[in-house]
Amino acid sequence: MESLALTFSSGWASGINAYLVVLVLGVVQRTTGAEEIPDVLGTWPVLAAAGAMFAIEFVADKVPYVDSTWDSISTVIRPTIGAVIGVLLAGEADSLNAAVGGVVGGTSAFMSHLVKASERLAVNSSPEPVSNSVVSLAEDGLVLGVVWFATEHPLAAAGIAAVLLAAGLVLVYFIVRTVRGGWRRLTRRGRRGAPPPEGPSDGTTKPYPVQ
Repeated sequence: MESLALTFSSGWASGINAYLVVLVLGVVQRTTGAEEIPDVLGTWPVLAAAGAMFAIEFVADKVPYVDSTWDSISTVIRPTIGAVIGVLLAGEADSLNAAVGGVVGGTSAFMSHLVKASERLAVNSSPEPVSNSVVSLAEDGLVLGVVWFATEHPLAAAGIAAVLLAAGLVLVYFIVRTVRGGWRRLTRRGRRGAPPPEGPSDGTTKPYPVQ
């Protein structure tokens, strides 16, 4: 259960910033030798690659519209990393446990990625650029805190991740409703303001049909 809880928390966090998740898990494994974290995550090549990619994402994630482009590119990457972490956390378990870990990690990562991407599209509608950096820093802080906490208290961290994921999905629902309502209002306003159709080109008049 603790392994599955850590998988869920890491998957949720991977949907937001997968490279930071790998970096945090790797540092914890390297410094503490935690048995629940695979040794491969603490190797120097993995840490170097995760650190370099996190540095790139740290900058890209705070620039308006660049962040949404980065999210589009990461649609496959983040769930894949979440699934791989889930399989690795299964350790020497049988193939069924590894498959469950991969599904849990990949699914939670994909759902949280959709939440993040939708929220960023809403934030990008704001005329000022400061909100992007504030939201991005808050996300990085949440990922760091939840994953680090999960290495010590996996069940409690999984509960926190589940609440955050549910809250994010509710927020996305209201964002979609607001966008759809605004689009409908704009469409109706455009129809009302459209000029009446022109008459025949031969100069004769043609009465409009009665509504």
